[in-house]
Amino acid sequence: MTLNQTYDASKIKILRGLDAVQKRPGMYIGDTGINGYHHCLAEIVDNFIDEHMGGFCDAGIVTIHKDGSCSVEDNGRGIPVDIHPEEGISAATVVMTTLHAGGKFENETGGAYKSAGGLHGVGASVVNALSSSFEMFINRDGHSYYQAFVDSKPVEALKETGISSKHGTTIKFKLSDKYFKDDETEALIEFDQATIEKSLSMRAYLNPGLKLQFIDERSDFEKRWCAKEFAEILDIVSPHNSAAVFGPLSSTTTITTKHGDVGVMVAFRIHAERPSFIGSFANNIITRDGGTHDTGFRTALLRAFNTYGINAGILKESLTAEDVREGLVAAVSIRVTDPKFVGQTKDKLTNTECNGAVAQATYQMISKFFEENPKEAKNIILRAMMAAKARSAAEKARELVDRKNPLSLGGLPGKLADCQESDPAKSEIYLVEGDSAGGSAKQGRDRKFQAILPLKGKPMNTQKGGIEVAAGSEEIRIIASALGCGIIPAFSLEKLRYHRIFIMADADVDGSHITTLLLTMFHKMMPELIQGGHIFIAMPPLYKVNKGKGENIWIHNDDELAIFFSDKDRSQYDVARFKGLGEMNPTQLWDTTMNPATRRLMQVNYSDASNPETDEPVFELLMGEEVAPRRAFIEERAGYATLDI
Repeated sequence: MTLNQTYDASKIKILRGLDAVQKRPGMYIGDTGINGYHHCLAEIVDNFIDEHMGGFCDAGIVTIHKDGSCSVEDNGRGIPVDIHPEEGISAATVVMTTLHAGGKFENETGGAYKSAGGLHGVGASVVNALSSSFEMFINRDGHSYYQAFVDSKPVEALKETGISSKHGTTIKFKLSDKYFKDDETEALIEFDQATIEKSLSMRAYLNPGLKLQFIDERSDFEKRWCAKEFAEILDIVSPHNSAAVFGPLSSTTTITTKHGDVGVMVAFRIHAERPSFIGSFANNIITRDGGTHDTGFRTALLRAFNTYGINAGILKESLTAEDVREGLVAAVSIRVTDPKFVGQTKDKLTNTECNGAVAQATYQMISKFFEENPKEAKNIILRAMMAAKARSAAEKARELVDRKNPLSLGGLPGKLADCQESDPAKSEIYLVEGDSAGGSAKQGRDRKFQAILPLKGKPMNTQKGGIEVAAGSEEIRIIASALGCGIIPAFSLEKLRYHRIFIMADADVDGSHITTLLLTMFHKMMPELIQGGHIFIAMPPLYKVNKGKGENIWIHNDDELAIFFSDKDRSQYDVARFKGLGEMNPTQLWDTTMNPATRRLMQVNYSDASNPETDEPVFELLMGEEVAPRRAFIEERAGYATLDI
């Protein structure tokens, strides 16, 4: 360890003025990539938005110039130009060259702004610190003023440039390439037209009545905004293109709290799509990580749905937040005198009074609408109930997918006798009807690559029950768990543990019914297994025929039996009809149904492999809820039936 390196007072550096920003810009604007680049523009724009919130400005123009610089013009009061009593220079110069200097620190006691977003006093000065050129044009009290900065340093003192009847401030700046580079490619950054357009759109709709104009000289692009009501912002924040199925509802009000008045604007609507989005804003600042106002809205939304639903007899159980937010698009905006954010980037609001204020405004708005519109209230709550059922089914399906290798858990699902092979492509599983046949199959199999899962009774008809009911079936849960792939909507073909799946049931009517029920289950809950050619039907023999002590001859059905005896004397043969797979001993079951060299199989495929829904009408006809079509189908074909008595 080296101890003689000099470390004394001379090593302690004091960063004065804007040096701290230039040394660590990410601490002030979040990062030095594309987001931080646009954050600088937002800092200047937010200054004139604050003027508007105070009632002193009703128009702003943002222009991207051909050289990559940007100017922001407003018709507010104009930055004060008189000499600052402490610094001895123009107040405008102080604002642009000194951190934590501004007119927004004493809002509670009659400062320059009743509510504002830029309370740190570092916004404009940070932009100056990170700009290669920065210019300030001020119109105020009948005069015009100008000051220029290069690399954050004043070229000369603020000077009066003439007489003017206008009022307001224009800031023109060009961010320095030495501070900003693309995070991945290290390439230089420039302003993105789409990003700025979206940002200004939101600010326009956050401030109904404010006229905004955006000009991009690089592409001769121009756009103007002037919103009439807050609910229009939903068109900007919505990720959906479809029409709303409910709403919009909106409210603009002021809630008095012990910490002062909180201005609340809230609007939402619901779409048919599942994803949701809630945009939150505080004093016109986009709070990407939400905060107390966001929490207040979410809490009140859920409470309003549950309270009305239960009181009206629509709900038996409370909905969850996920249920009521399905398809939701919402915007929440608050205005407070003293906003508290996490960091200078202001991504999260922490004012505790905003939680209750937004919750109160939201709950009153929704409750009033529900009481006055009971039919619409019922419909939207029923929609949330459907989302709850879908969520429950998905949770049950995920439980199946999340199962790891059963051997690692110290147990096997159901009565599964697993194989030794770990490669799914070399592994196969038999779904066997009954414990008796399952016992024979376990003894007769090749345990290296063949797994056996005995089934208890008949599985449920999934064509009638639906996914939610089927997901609760123990037998189906055991099958899905053994296969490892789960069921839709959480089906995962990559997790399939056996690439050949055999349905092995008795060669009688009951066996055919069980086979049909299992095929229906695969169609409704794991259609990709059929599409991928993974499902097979084992074809066990129906008859054992032998002559004296000769070898057994296996006959699979009545037609084959008739053909066999077409040229033979049946009286010389012993014919045994199997009542079930369980009557076969392990050796016979291996020889007839499980030996890859001698077994007879039928692979299951869709009529159109690319679209399982093509065969849905067949499943619905034979296994669905409607009895009349099925009866007609059977009656039309009754003459072809062979009775198995």
